[in-house]
Amino acid sequence: MNIYLWRHNKTYHSHSMIDEPCLNNEFYLDALAIVVAHDLEEALAKLAEQNAGWRIDDLRALPCQVIPVDKASVIFTELRGMINHL
Repeated sequence: MNIYLWRHNKTYHSHSMIDEPCLNNEFYLDALAIVVAHDLEEALAKLAEQNAGWRIDDLRALPCQVIPVDKASVIFTELRGMINHL
C-alpha cells in the first residue's frame, strides 16, 4: 500500500496559466487530496467514487507524492503565513 498525495495551489493563478491542471470542479485556492491505495489507478478510482468533483484527468497530469506505508516517513507538514524576517 502507498499514500498518494496531491496538492495544488491556485493563489496566483492567472489567464496565462490556462492549461494548468485544475484538481476539482469547485473554485479553490488550495486543494489537497490524500489517498491510501495499492496503486495510482486505485487511488484515482477512490477519489472518483466520492463524487466530490475531483477531476481525474487533471489529477493524472499533475505529479503526486507517493509515500510507501511500510516504513516511517513524514507525510505532511505545512507553514502558512510565514514572514521572512531575516
